[in-house]
Amino acid sequence: MSYIKFDKSQVVNLEYSLGREMIRTNRAGSYSSTTLVGCNTRKYHGLLVCPVDELGGERFVLLSSLDVTVVNKDKSFNIGIRKYKGDYFSPKGHKYVEDYDTDDIPARIYRVGNVMLKQERLLVHYEEQLLIRYTILDATEPMKLQFRPFLVFRNIHQLTHANLSANTKVDFIENGIKSKMYEKFPSLNMQFSTEVEFIPVPDWYLGVEYIEEQKRGYDYSEDLFTPGFFELKAKKGDVIVFSASTKEQDTSGLEQKFIKNGSGKIPRDSFINCLRNAAQQFVEKRGGKTLIIAGYPWFGAWGRDTFIALPGLALARHRLVLYREVLDTQVNKMKDGLFPNMGSASDPAFNSVDAPLWFFWAVQQYAVHGGTDGWERYGAAARSVLNAFKNGTAFNIHMRDNGLIYADAPGKALTWMDAVVKGVPVTPRRGYDVEINALWYNAICLSLEMAKLENDKKFLKEYEKLPELIKKSFLELFWDEKLGYLADYINDNEGKNTFIRPNMVIAVSLPFSMLSKDQMKKVLDVADRNLVTVRGLRTLSPRNELYQGVCEGNQEERDNAYHQGTVWPWLYGPFCEGWLKVYGQQGVQKVKKLIYGLEAVMSEHGISTISEIYDGDPPHSPRGCISQAWSVGEVLRIIDMLETKFANQ
Repeated sequence: MSYIKFDKSQVVNLEYSLGREMIRTNRAGSYSSTTLVGCNTRKYHGLLVCPVDELGGERFVLLSSLDVTVVNKDKSFNIGIRKYKGDYFSPKGHKYVEDYDTDDIPARIYRVGNVMLKQERLLVHYEEQLLIRYTILDATEPMKLQFRPFLVFRNIHQLTHANLSANTKVDFIENGIKSKMYEKFPSLNMQFSTEVEFIPVPDWYLGVEYIEEQKRGYDYSEDLFTPGFFELKAKKGDVIVFSASTKEQDTSGLEQKFIKNGSGKIPRDSFINCLRNAAQQFVEKRGGKTLIIAGYPWFGAWGRDTFIALPGLALARHRLVLYREVLDTQVNKMKDGLFPNMGSASDPAFNSVDAPLWFFWAVQQYAVHGGTDGWERYGAAARSVLNAFKNGTAFNIHMRDNGLIYADAPGKALTWMDAVVKGVPVTPRRGYDVEINALWYNAICLSLEMAKLENDKKFLKEYEKLPELIKKSFLELFWDEKLGYLADYINDNEGKNTFIRPNMVIAVSLPFSMLSKDQMKKVLDVADRNLVTVRGLRTLSPRNELYQGVCEGNQEERDNAYHQGTVWPWLYGPFCEGWLKVYGQQGVQKVKKLIYGLEAVMSEHGISTISEIYDGDPPHSPRGCISQAWSVGEVLRIIDMLETKFANQ
């Protein structure tokens, strides 16, 4: 029996099955994603979604879906499914689903009369290619199978509609056809491992609706183009492999290619293996660069997310080479002491005050896990960050005379709490931020430690007095003895903001902390009472009048709730590390309860992975991206910590 199991009654219940999605990626930057029953509920869903360099390297949906019809005794049974206006679903292929398996390769088993058909889907590792294997498990007599592809050829963030500009013609190739709907796109080659007849019947299917886009306040209706359908004869025991690729394939090798790419995969047969499998899906290698995608299906490679997620994604799986490749890629993107936080490859945004400081933490983690050349490789980049912050850089990021970092750029949200509505940051946090200055102190202390080993007298002379000054100023400004915790931020106009947020927990967890053991305990206890949930930490205490317990609605409504109470699983990382730092062996059981409690989400939202966010209010419904890099990474890192440092508990 599968580790993640769905029974037939759950699968055929669309209210249940449409809320559960599967994502599969490859190293070439492509992904394939849909729901449990194959009904696309997002514009981001598609069987083959891949980057197109000629169009800026962004991802485009080429093949939206593939309907399969079983023709038996002159009766046709279409096992596809789409939603149209008025909660109308057609065809209704979900009712034929007999079983769903996630352990190795995602597989659905359909029963249509006396026919049992198994469908397995995977992406080829380093190519823009989808393979689907169909196996006739049972059939009392020969039948026909028809395959109808639905194409869109558009950016993942957009929708398309019937138009006269589309090239609806196809060219015949070995055991299939190729289609290129618009210029600059690659051709989509659709081929089979066996002889097949293609019947051209070009048509647009109008008004296909995406439920999740409608919920999120976006346009949600699209038209899909189909060039016609393929037909072939089949019988019990037959195996048919369908390929959708940007390159024409040798069809004689498709069956073997499926077997080769399906072997050696980490089975999703346990909680830890689900996380390890999810971890490797964030890695993208293209054009000589190794990137960590922040989340699927709509995020790109973000600097801050990369540094926070990387230790868990790579080091907890003993991938030092991968770790170096990712850090090297990021260092090559640096500009004026800053790392690109978001934006496209051609137009990166450097609007992050914390990404450069998380870089130091990432280098520290590399050393902890056996990377002996960390400072040799990254010391120059580290010094450039320190000099930029000390002397001042973009977005008015600078060190003041008290040794602390002050950042204030009107209209910008420079920390990880970066939601902006109508040009105004929801959580502006202008000025001195608690986690920024905790990270700054950690960065200075690490750099001085390395400088002493290298006997770098010039660096030591310039920076050796800073830690004492930073610590003195930090405690004077941020620590509130009466409240028993740290302020969240302080600026010249508003003064001290003492909202209970999780950012202060980072000041506890870092390798070099300015807090006493007693102060650490007080901070963690406040966080435990106000912020900790079974899915992560809230971003604001429910006692605060600005707290929002549910993150739903249109983009403005969601952005207003994004960091005002919404739960983030990645915050388990600093909280659990801090808890183990303070309570040692006595804290292990609590940490285990929190971390392993996330096993319950393996069959929710993003199947076998962890979502980006959850509601602050119970039952803490999943929201946002179905698979988030730092959610998975930080949970893996804490599990690794438990297994290596607290193995006896």
